[in-house]
Amino acid sequence: MTAMSLDTRLLHQAEVKVERIVAVLRIGVALCLLGAFLFLVQGEGADQPYLRVQWLLAFMTLVFYFLLGGLSYWLATSGQFRRWMVWPAVTLDCVFMLVNTWAGLSNTGLPGELTFLLPPTWLVPVILGFAVLRFNPYLQAYCVALVVGGLACLTFWQPEEVTPFIAARAEIMVMQPPNMVRVIMIAMGGLVLVVAAYRTRKLLHSSIEDARARANLTRYLPAQMADRLAAGELSELRQGRQQEMLVMFVDIRGFTNWSEGRAPEEVGAYISEFRRRVQRAVSANDGMIDKFIGDAAMILFEGESAARRGLGCVDDLLAELKDWSGERQAAGRNPVRVGIGLHLGEVFSGVVGDAQRLEYSVFGDTVNTAARLEELTKAAGHDVIASAAVLQAAGSTPARTGWTALPAEHLRGRSSGVEIFGRGQVAAAEA
Repeated sequence: MTAMSLDTRLLHQAEVKVERIVAVLRIGVALCLLGAFLFLVQGEGADQPYLRVQWLLAFMTLVFYFLLGGLSYWLATSGQFRRWMVWPAVTLDCVFMLVNTWAGLSNTGLPGELTFLLPPTWLVPVILGFAVLRFNPYLQAYCVALVVGGLACLTFWQPEEVTPFIAARAEIMVMQPPNMVRVIMIAMGGLVLVVAAYRTRKLLHSSIEDARARANLTRYLPAQMADRLAAGELSELRQGRQQEMLVMFVDIRGFTNWSEGRAPEEVGAYISEFRRRVQRAVSANDGMIDKFIGDAAMILFEGESAARRGLGCVDDLLAELKDWSGERQAAGRNPVRVGIGLHLGEVFSGVVGDAQRLEYSVFGDTVNTAARLEELTKAAGHDVIASAAVLQAAGSTPARTGWTALPAEHLRGRSSGVEIFGRGQVAAAEA
């Protein structure tokens, strides 16, 4: 499974979970308002035909809202939910409030200027809270546009003078029962926002844990492998695969003799600086540090441009070490010399180990050959030795790019010779 398909699947799972939460909250809001309606109204206004119609409209719309929540919950739990369904769901939330408000204005005869006296308008915080839960800015903007546009239209609907007759009906809308319904609606909106805040905090906590897990993985694995593991590719990496890679070995010359009798702090600082510069050169060329082994490093490059990026890394690394050597010499210390060996070919790569410790490993003749070429730099008198396979893949012409042909070498462990090229003359100096 690719990282993209995994992200899509996880996003869909999160959306389904949110819709299930919204459905439960929608049902809860409907039941709370229905209970408040039955408890607070208690037959008030039975002598007023328009109030009887108003209560009936409120009761019917709350039942409809309850059924909408039930349908949403069924879709989210039965696997029938599709991503596009969130848009009509938000639309229905907004339309439910606007139609109920319009029906109230029509039934009571109140002008649009008194729209916000009607209790349904106080569902706005709940509706916006539902949109916040979905973490979709486009959906949130759509919801805001519907609510604001709809309420604006209702406000300018049927403008007329507030007569004593209208004032009497408006007075009923600010009595205790409607006000209590408003308070309950505000409480419901607050509850929805509390749930949204909780989910935001939970997602933030998950993101922090994921970042921490990736950071822990990079202590034991190359950063690229940690990203793949975090993307769910562990099973594929455990199986391993054959692939072409450029393998590079870098080793500091004379380090053992130099480190004898040195203070641990000085040796540690030296190695840390070496590794920092290696890391910088490798990162600049999209390489992967397989491992550091004391004063040496094993570096990998994969992909079509592996050879070209490997040679670019050599140039950058030598420039880094030249700069470092200049700093050291200015301080009265010896320069830094390294030996670098490169070879391109088939390797076996994969993750091995158990839950307590995972290790990314690369095996094969290509690895052994690169290590032997690095060792050969000591006897051949060159800073860098690369196989002909590397230069051919990079499209380099040896004579024009500073490489010198060396006698074919029968390396230990190989039955045939390897065509090799060297670059840079090693000066007789210790670290």
